[in-house]
Amino acid sequence: MDTPSPEQPPAAVADAATLCRELRALLPPGAVLSSPSELAPYECDGLSAYRQRPLAVVIPRCVEEVQAVLRLCSARGVPVVARGAGTGLSGGALPHAAGVLLVMARFDRILSVDPAACTARVQPGVRNLAISEAAAPHGLYYAPDPSSQIACSIGGNVAENAGGVHCLKYGLTVHNVLAAEILLMNGERLTLGGEGPDSPGYDLLALLCGSEGLLGVIVEVTVRLLARPPCARLLLATFDSPVRAGAAVASIIAAGIVPAGLEMMDGLAIRAAEAFAHAGYPTDAAALLLCELDGTEEECTGQLMRVESLLRAGGATELRVAADEAERLRLWSGRKSAFPAVGRLAPDYYCMDGSIPRSRLGDVLERIAVLSSEYGLPVANVFHAGDGNLHPLILYDAGKPGELQRTEELGEKILAFCVEVGGTITGEHGVGVEKLGAMCLQFGAAELERFHAVKEAFDPAGLLNPGKAVPTLARCAEGRRMHVHGGELPFPGIERF
Repeated sequence: MDTPSPEQPPAAVADAATLCRELRALLPPGAVLSSPSELAPYECDGLSAYRQRPLAVVIPRCVEEVQAVLRLCSARGVPVVARGAGTGLSGGALPHAAGVLLVMARFDRILSVDPAACTARVQPGVRNLAISEAAAPHGLYYAPDPSSQIACSIGGNVAENAGGVHCLKYGLTVHNVLAAEILLMNGERLTLGGEGPDSPGYDLLALLCGSEGLLGVIVEVTVRLLARPPCARLLLATFDSPVRAGAAVASIIAAGIVPAGLEMMDGLAIRAAEAFAHAGYPTDAAALLLCELDGTEEECTGQLMRVESLLRAGGATELRVAADEAERLRLWSGRKSAFPAVGRLAPDYYCMDGSIPRSRLGDVLERIAVLSSEYGLPVANVFHAGDGNLHPLILYDAGKPGELQRTEELGEKILAFCVEVGGTITGEHGVGVEKLGAMCLQFGAAELERFHAVKEAFDPAGLLNPGKAVPTLARCAEGRRMHVHGGELPFPGIERF
């Protein structure tokens, strides 16, 4: 039941010139890109380790144009990869060398904000932060807030089931999306979910969230809006070791306290973020926690006292509460800019994304330190500590022969340990092309067969984003790694930076 992949491209693929002529006949002038210089900006997403150019890029403006593209590609057996803002970190929107890249960036309208129902209807190209900006005059906001929220689009958030620094209390994308309109590969339009509290049948909307573009193309999303809390207090705590900070996180959750956000950074990440954002972080700390509590003034005050007591008991070397809203936002700015800040420490970095039980934070951080030393590659840790979603950033230089290969091996060992302690290989970045091999560590043949069966139900020809998220059974059975050694590349045509 293997689905088509870049290793097994569909047999019926039109040549590029013919395909582009047919696409241009369907779309307005300028909506089809095909020259090398036009394709170059789309050859990778936020995961910079690999690049690949498609046969063509199409940038439609309306649903009817998307349907026309899908129907043509379906008839010609041409793979289609949907792309939003391109901020993904697992290669999920990496183009197919024999396919069309469907860019949804022009679907950027907020269709409605309903303050009475606390909902917003938006097109998939709308930026995450723009939803909260549109809802702000009504005292509302959209809770999921990835660090890339200033740029990432809601369609991609749904495809990856994105989280953010406040997902501990308010949930991931799947918990904040009420409905979605999607197009199947044949152009058929489906409505999944609704604004009611429940609907009969299978929860296909939840299935869509995190499906990484394998099931359908998102053309509209209805999200839940929340009332802005009247009070938010942010506490900064420092520790002399990441292990102690991890234990303090576990103690807060064990006490029954659910902060709005509970984030952690190690010393390497702290120094990088402070040099970049000037947030006011103590650069001599080995680890830093940001704990935000929100609600009424009384709730915040009571919880703040309890958290401060737990952190002191856990060995915090410094405790500081943001004095005002300006300082709160400044402290958060350092955390949200940590990824680009770490990018200044080395020519390249490899961003991993695993989830673990919170009680094992200390064990996993110790193991990451050992592996980092073993491979001679620095690792900066920046993560959503409250829900155990790790983001080890492995620093390397792709210009040095063999260093990317060693980086990939280190990343896979980190993910393997996450699975070993009861966690998963991804928390919010998705599998994409990066973690196909790691999927074989977590799932057996029975689970993978069900994944392929779901894919076939939505996309029988296997033309939507083939070769992503779910490995073929043959790949796992043969014990193939995602990144094959000896010079062979993961997909034919993919280049390493």
